[in-house]
Amino acid sequence: MKKIAAVAAILVAAATATAAGADPIEGVWQTQPDEGAFAYVTIAPCGGAFCGTIDRSFKDKAEYASPNLGRQIVIDMVPQGDGKYVGKVWRPANDKIYQGKASVAGDRMSLSGCVAGGLLCKSQTWARIR
Repeated sequence: MKKIAAVAAILVAAATATAAGADPIEGVWQTQPDEGAFAYVTIAPCGGAFCGTIDRSFKDKAEYASPNLGRQIVIDMVPQGDGKYVGKVWRPANDKIYQGKASVAGDRMSLSGCVAGGLLCKSQTWARIR
């Protein structure tokens, strides 16, 4: 019985350490609507950076089978410290990739895509789903 309790304590400690060690950008995020559509994006480690893949898509609040399911929308976001990241973002509405940056604060992420060396940017605020 003591062995089972010890193993259970170790497993709980390991799970707690893993959750506490997760990067702030990791998780499932709901995008801001863009031309009437939004998505759930899962952001996870990819190499030494973070990437986000479209898992579910919605149009006019109804789920639909978008051709963008499984596509990477957040590309190689590298942590800069203090909840800030730089990398690339793909905008499905016009099928273009932009220089991107993200900033995470709690359950909100400000994500922007820029052109002209960062002079012209468009941003969205995403909400953490989990």
